[in-house]
Amino acid sequence: MEKTGRTISWSAWIGLLLIIATLAAALMLVKVKSQLAAQSSSLPIISAVPAFVLTNQASVVVSREELKGAVWLADIIFTRCAGPCPEMTRKMREIQDALSQESMSRLVTLTTDADHDSPEVLEKYAAKFGADNERWQFLTGDKRDVAALAIDGLKLTALAKPPAERTDPADLFVHSTIFVLVDKAGQLRGSFQTVGEDIEWSDVKRQILAAIQKLETEP
Repeated sequence: MEKTGRTISWSAWIGLLLIIATLAAALMLVKVKSQLAAQSSSLPIISAVPAFVLTNQASVVVSREELKGAVWLADIIFTRCAGPCPEMTRKMREIQDALSQESMSRLVTLTTDADHDSPEVLEKYAAKFGADNERWQFLTGDKRDVAALAIDGLKLTALAKPPAERTDPADLFVHSTIFVLVDKAGQLRGSFQTVGEDIEWSDVKRQILAAIQKLETEP
């Protein structure tokens, strides 16, 4: 009789443990689903990037259609910049180096100074920062076309600075210091501040790479 009681007791304990394990697994599944939902909602569709036709550092015409099917990260700088542009370009280079060889993602840098930044100038600038010309496009063209893509499409600020407000000869433009992310369908999906005293670049870099990886998995 005592043996039977012990058998029942052990069965009860085993059953209780199974219930606890099942509940724990269910809670873990809910947590994972919540995390995935949060990740998905963190990259909402902001707007569609309009059609554009510009020229890269190799004097090759680049259009929105050329980039369709690839995730791309973009920014805006100018080569004569004595302010944040070199830092932004170095950080974009870090993103380039962190992407895997298998990644189909692209990097796109626009210039605010299209009158000066010809393909030849951009080619030298790209080489200076170790840009992979197969992955990283530096784009120039008609000022109105560049502005349309930058301001209307990518929601980047790009304004010529009035001569009276310039602090030195290279202080020519006020422009955004963010990187923006575009998905395979040509839709703006995120922005990341890259410059500032309160910016921890290592954290921002991880966020950018995670966002790129997420968008690469989308159909």
